[in-house]
Amino acid sequence: MLLTNLSFLPQNPSGLSVYAKNLLLALELPDIQVLSNQTIATYPCHAVPPSLSSDFAYVGLLKRLFWTQFQIPQIYSRLKADLFFSPIPEAPLGVKFPIIITVHDFIPLHIPRVLSVLRLYFKYYVPHVVGAATHVICNSAATARDIRDVLGVSVRNISVIPMAYDPGHFRHLNLPRKNYFLYIGRHDYYKNLPRLIAAFAQLKDQTLTLKIAGPTNGKHTPVLKQQAQELGVGDRVEFLTYVPYAELPMLINQAIALIFPSLWEGFGIPVLEAMACGTPVITSNLSALPEVAGEAAILIDPYQVNEIAAAMQEVVMDNQLWQSLHEAGLQRAQQFSWEKTAQQTADVLSLYL
Repeated sequence: MLLTNLSFLPQNPSGLSVYAKNLLLALELPDIQVLSNQTIATYPCHAVPPSLSSDFAYVGLLKRLFWTQFQIPQIYSRLKADLFFSPIPEAPLGVKFPIIITVHDFIPLHIPRVLSVLRLYFKYYVPHVVGAATHVICNSAATARDIRDVLGVSVRNISVIPMAYDPGHFRHLNLPRKNYFLYIGRHDYYKNLPRLIAAFAQLKDQTLTLKIAGPTNGKHTPVLKQQAQELGVGDRVEFLTYVPYAELPMLINQAIALIFPSLWEGFGIPVLEAMACGTPVITSNLSALPEVAGEAAILIDPYQVNEIAAAMQEVVMDNQLWQSLHEAGLQRAQQFSWEKTAQQTADVLSLYL
């Protein structure tokens, strides 16, 4: 029996929860039981305290790590499980049963912030979990390299298995294009939004708008709004906060392009979802993003504002380029599926069941 830990799941979908839920729904293994505060399809679910989820930020993280260390071994023993799987790099330490984890990125180590709890988490906790794991799954070759080069940990067994998207949800809708660029994601430093706003301010067409969709941040969002005002584009930069999942396909389909200039990503699901909608993508030439985009997007140096602006201007002015990116994105997206991700993951898990 496979015991899967989803105690971190938030109420609103995030990149990690999208991965975990879709993987589990497509995973064809005979006996799976889930630790979660939510019902996941027809799987037997063992309730965990809601306060362990990522909705409770750092407090939830600390509670979850304590619970993981002391409660999961007891649950594992009581259920007579054969294998423990965590779709994030969290697992009890010092146990004798086999553990498989998924590692998504090491962003806090690439983009350090003073006194960041996540930096401490990745620097002092995650290396022990990775080093003790029986097998490690990574979403990208970039993250797999980081285990060696950034984390400095030698892993016994490692597999690179890309994430995917829902083709029934994210697809080309043949809607009229509207005059806005779109960013989807959190308002965090590594997302590079100040440079994106600065690049947008360089565009001469005053009818263009920039929609920033994603959860606001009490520290970063006010600074971003002030920057937009100071650059004279405050009335043309729209902060949409959290966009419901059902509304994302239309929002993406009608955008001129998705702009995703992140300084580091372990994968980059919004890039894949935009390509699946046929919306051109402008994204960074760093980390895992070139792996996701392939040759179906414009890759830019995210540290160069002028380069971001030039790519945005080019997509606006060159309809032939827009059309070629539209077609290339649709073709590229077809290479990814949750069924493929689940099958490759099942192949790994079956080695230890």
